[in-house]
Amino acid sequence: MRARLIIILIISATLISATTVYARENTTNSAIAVMKDAKGNTVGLATFTEECNGLVRINVNVKCLAPGMHGIHIHEKGDCTGPDFTSAGGHYNPLGKEHGLNNPQGPHAGDLPNLEVGENGRGQMNVTTDLVTLSPGPTTLFPANGTALIIHSDPDDQMTNPSGNSGARIACGVIEKK
Repeated sequence: MRARLIIILIISATLISATTVYARENTTNSAIAVMKDAKGNTVGLATFTEECNGLVRINVNVKCLAPGMHGIHIHEKGDCTGPDFTSAGGHYNPLGKEHGLNNPQGPHAGDLPNLEVGENGRGQMNVTTDLVTLSPGPTTLFPANGTALIIHSDPDDQMTNPSGNSGARIACGVIEKK
């Protein structure tokens, strides 16, 4: 009976150890950006999750924005000083590409599809991208100056430099490790 108990304990310890190693190896990097408007009101939240295949999933939920399509981009500085958010700099572009997901010379690492906001002022976007990473490397979202997520007043045409004619910056959130 004692030998059986020892064997069960050894098997249990082995399973716990294997589960811990598996969980540690499959833990994803993640980040968040609390989106604020020009008046400092919180208008949404964006989450960033690096999946095991290297893609970064970006989930954005917003409220209290004007209905319609809005350009949304990752910008090169983690600074959201209002009211115009120009402190966030230009689009995140560490590889020196042209602007736009439809541009044959692009895209910037920070280029994303447009965000659609409904008549109720709410919008949601769930996309994956291989243009950035949460891990260290040339396209990490955590360079020395940080990065920010910006929502613009107008849709992005996905071609025109430098920002797709997407208009004024209406919301900003610094991307921070979670």
